[in-house]
Amino acid sequence: MARIAPKLGNIAARLRSVRPLHDLDLRFRGMDAFGDYRQVISLPNPPIEDFADERVGIELARIGNDAMAELVRKHPSRFAAFVAAVCLTDVDASAAEARRAVTELGASGVQIFTNIAGRPLDRPEFVPFFSAMADLDRPIWLHPARTAASSDYAAEPNSRYEMWWCFGWPYETSVAMSRLVFCGLFDRHPNLKIVTHHCGGMIPFYDGRIGPGMQVLGSRTSDEDYSKVLSTLKRPHLDYFRDFYADTAMFGGQYGVGCGLQFFGSDKIVFATDTPLGPIGPTIAAINKLGLDPQTRRKIYCGNAERLLKVKFG
Repeated sequence: MARIAPKLGNIAARLRSVRPLHDLDLRFRGMDAFGDYRQVISLPNPPIEDFADERVGIELARIGNDAMAELVRKHPSRFAAFVAAVCLTDVDASAAEARRAVTELGASGVQIFTNIAGRPLDRPEFVPFFSAMADLDRPIWLHPARTAASSDYAAEPNSRYEMWWCFGWPYETSVAMSRLVFCGLFDRHPNLKIVTHHCGGMIPFYDGRIGPGMQVLGSRTSDEDYSKVLSTLKRPHLDYFRDFYADTAMFGGQYGVGCGLQFFGSDKIVFATDTPLGPIGPTIAAINKLGLDPQTRRKIYCGNAERLLKVKFG
């Protein structure tokens, strides 16, 4: 990556500084504090599409997938499964790599990002990828992607105080989810499973704005006709947002997981921490403070993931 994309800048420096990303001894020592704990691994940011052309990008995805599959084989007591990488600047090659990763390497699903080098996921060119994942019957992990180049104010060239990360990523997730709903993705593929990072972004908290608020979709817009968007969906639009899964990677926040649990339901919340970029202990503590019954607790910690990933954890 350093050779291919020497100008990665801040994100590259940040990832190099997080040693447990590449030092397994450090990673395992951190995991040991939590007893019977295993991880589902994936590649971290940045999206491959942001720094490599399609030929190099798909090769990097293959290298990453082969390496993660090897880690799972070598350390089954540590890593329960892995999530494959793709490079959606080449959609056909990414669909083929997803099939290879799932059928030959044993990947439990595929990770994509909320935009592909600035292009939204509901564009027609990405339809074959979603069809391939529906055929494979494996989940898609949806990770936000946004940089400081997305400014907070038109008068400024960049986002300041890392708001592009703190609030920009949940916004990215929410917009991507909305675009996938309104383009009819779940009508075309009703059994498609998408796991949203950070407990569904802004969606659970803003269910009123999304539901009743968007019932008048188009009334605020004069230069584009949205009048037939909702009527072409087979169900009320808010229902589709509950088709998504959501993870608990909220940096140990006390309120977001509970809000997400109420919105998505106990069958759609899966345990995740963002480790080693996010904390394990505070995430567990936040879930334990919810006062859940044993059955719901097991669903969140491993049961839902077992069903979703088609993997038995214990």
